[in-house]
Amino acid sequence: MHGVFKVELLYSCQLKDNMKNITDMILKMTLHSKTKTKQDSKGALVIVLAGAALIIMIFAALTTGRYPVSMTDIFDIISGRLHMGHKSTDGAADLVLFSVRMPRILAAIFVGAALSGSGACYQGIFRNPMVEPSLLGVTAGAALGAALGILFSASIAEIQAMSFIMGLTAVLITSGMSSVVNRKGDSTLAFILCGIITGTLFTAFLSLVKYTADPDSKLPAITYWLMGSLATVNMKDISVSGVLIIAGLIPLMFLRWRINVMAFGDEEARSLGVNTAAVRVVVIASSTLMTAAAVSISGMIGWIGLVIPHLARMIVGPSFPVLLPASVLMGAFFLLFVDTIARIAFPIEIPLGILTAIAGAPFFFFLLAYGKRGWI
Repeated sequence: MHGVFKVELLYSCQLKDNMKNITDMILKMTLHSKTKTKQDSKGALVIVLAGAALIIMIFAALTTGRYPVSMTDIFDIISGRLHMGHKSTDGAADLVLFSVRMPRILAAIFVGAALSGSGACYQGIFRNPMVEPSLLGVTAGAALGAALGILFSASIAEIQAMSFIMGLTAVLITSGMSSVVNRKGDSTLAFILCGIITGTLFTAFLSLVKYTADPDSKLPAITYWLMGSLATVNMKDISVSGVLIIAGLIPLMFLRWRINVMAFGDEEARSLGVNTAAVRVVVIASSTLMTAAAVSISGMIGWIGLVIPHLARMIVGPSFPVLLPASVLMGAFFLLFVDTIARIAFPIEIPLGILTAIAGAPFFFFLLAYGKRGWI
């Protein structure tokens, strides 16, 4: 009887412990669910606010410039275009709106969204807060392609095509070098190091092109392109690069849940059924496509792909399903704002790369010094 009593007592204690564990688990799941719901609600609100801010900035950019165009003129011109194709009686305003400002606004939105979105994806997939779109050599490759096009007096379309092709070529070289180097090691680290090698090599060739360029005509054009600008963008450029950027962004939007899981490591992601190798290939290919398409029409614009994802992460948290759209919208807003400042701040237009560096460097220091959230 005494032995039976001890067994029953032990069974009772185990049952109580199990019930306590189950209760604690349910409580933690409830708290996690409430926290996640709260974070999702905050993220959705931030996305809505960022979208509204972008729309307001679009109208502000349309009305701002050397030639004044009021909101009334804008609505009259647009309604005139929509009404059986009739143009506005104000031909100058119509020309400024559709041939000058509208292409630049669309280009700023696409380029800002591409650089920021690809930066967020690179940081997430490589689990490194210092990663940016230029990591794999795509920016250096695109710059070399554009410099070669300018050196050989190619047309604007040919320069952009060469920039795009060389950007993709740089990433293919990085991928090939990584496959050779990575036999028994960290594939992510090998990819990053090979990207640094490729970027350095293409930068050296770029310096060689600049050294051999005519200092009176070719060299200034190459230098100005490298500083970044949207002054020569037209609707034809947008129709090509915009489609490529959207084509790269769509797979990333569908894969953002898997990217979120991969942030915890490949082993954890594979245990949850994620094909990490396939996801990494698609993310890198899509982000590279977006970056190459953006750089081909805007030149080298730095800091957006590094700073904006950090800012978005501080606001909405590390959850990638919310972080990616927030980064895309905030990047589009930021570059459109900077481009508007570049058009109106001084008598001559300031290259965008200069403004983004002036604004991005101290702001990034502020994020590092006073940021409360981790990057992952």
